[in-house]
Amino acid sequence: MRRLLVATLATALTLAGTGAAAQAHRQAAPAPGAPGIGDSYYPDYGNSGYDVSHYDIRLRYTPSTDKLTGTTTILATATTDLSRLNLDFVLDVSSIQVNNRPATFAREGDHELVVTPARTVAKGGALTIVVQYSGVPSSKVAAGYTAWIRTPDGAAAVGEPEIAWWWYPSNDHPSDKATFDVSVSVPDGVEAISNGVQPRPPVRETLGYTRWSWRSLKPQATYLTFLTVGQYDITTDTTADGSTVYNAYSQLLPQDFRDAAQASVERTAEITDWESTVFGPFPFEARGGVVTPPGTLGFALENQTRPNYSSGFFRRGSNPYVIAHENAHQWFGDSVSVESWQNIWLNEGFASYAEWLWSEKNDEGTAQEIFDYLYATYPDDAAVWTTAPADPGVAELFGDAVYDRGAMTLHQLRLAVGDDAFFAIIRTWVAQHRYGNATTAQFTALAEQISGKDLDALFQAWLYTPSKPVLTSSLARTLNVPAAPKSLAKISETHELLNGR
Repeated sequence: MRRLLVATLATALTLAGTGAAAQAHRQAAPAPGAPGIGDSYYPDYGNSGYDVSHYDIRLRYTPSTDKLTGTTTILATATTDLSRLNLDFVLDVSSIQVNNRPATFAREGDHELVVTPARTVAKGGALTIVVQYSGVPSSKVAAGYTAWIRTPDGAAAVGEPEIAWWWYPSNDHPSDKATFDVSVSVPDGVEAISNGVQPRPPVRETLGYTRWSWRSLKPQATYLTFLTVGQYDITTDTTADGSTVYNAYSQLLPQDFRDAAQASVERTAEITDWESTVFGPFPFEARGGVVTPPGTLGFALENQTRPNYSSGFFRRGSNPYVIAHENAHQWFGDSVSVESWQNIWLNEGFASYAEWLWSEKNDEGTAQEIFDYLYATYPDDAAVWTTAPADPGVAELFGDAVYDRGAMTLHQLRLAVGDDAFFAIIRTWVAQHRYGNATTAQFTALAEQISGKDLDALFQAWLYTPSKPVLTSSLARTLNVPAAPKSLAKISETHELLNGR
């Protein structure tokens, strides 16, 4: 009887405690979202407390003054009881409304916009955030530089990992993807190009301006969203599967650059059709490329559906390797995006290996020949060996270890598991994480699952150890420097520009 009484009393106290805890939870004050999403390399990039589903960006831009005015509407959902939220943005803000009520706002740091809604938002509640702003983007400095690039006839908002701050407010981290509508009014005779498809043709407005509209139908990371403004010649086409192809070439390109650029970029549909046979169906609704004026961009970036290219890639003739590289990112980086920037080799290593596969396809050197040459010619103390691709650090985020050693890792995996298992791993990886985010640990686990092999030693040596891996006896190659494959000159030239971004 006593035991039963004690048990009954304990149960009552437990239930009372549970009820008190539940009531305390219900009464807990809403909390502010954090000014950072939790990235180990960039702690204050992105923001917590909400998840964005759509951006509607409506702008007017005047190239002669670099003046940008805009209204961005953000549709999001609160992921916690939210009393305050942050946006990443550097232009001058005139007003913010949250759920149809004026919000107060203040600046913290070099890119944080702290927004306090008039009413708190419950977890799971809808957020409609409307930000009105203006400014001269090229005059704004954050993260130590100005990402907005002025060109002789316009501008290029193209960059990684930062670019959104200079033209639209956002939750700026690849782990929070959204769909986009981008609408830009520019002077007549000037083109404004962005991602995706055109839901309507350019429309003439009053006062000598024309409005260009673009729509991205699949989830897209903020840094992959671009705006390029200037005087461009445009070609359009439709692929066999119905995708829109939209290519643009700066009218400032010298004719020899223009011919080489067009001989490369116009092959985008061909190259992505081939990549689809290797990686799986093309993940987006449009394809294409933009070649910017000489001396402006200085790199290429895999903007979703439509990479932007420096004219420098075509200074020595056509270059299908950079087309293969940037468009491989449509699968690796754009559709399957990194969960954090530490995992960047999952983007660049795969895109670099796509160049090797393109070389094999075109009989310009096998992947093995490219591997052998790079393994033999990189000095033992080169950064490619002293940097671990799975954790390169901010200083080596776009270094040789991420690109070349990342590709070498994939080749060692291919040798270890065989072609059938290797390409099954790649296609499954793309399918499982389509339009999402992923990590190195998830990739290595998938490789072991599909191959049925213990690959810990391989990945430890090639991804996590900051020294030159020793080839096992079964995979050993001659210590003599082999002949450079035919493709290597163009691949090396491409990587010199890519790593210089």
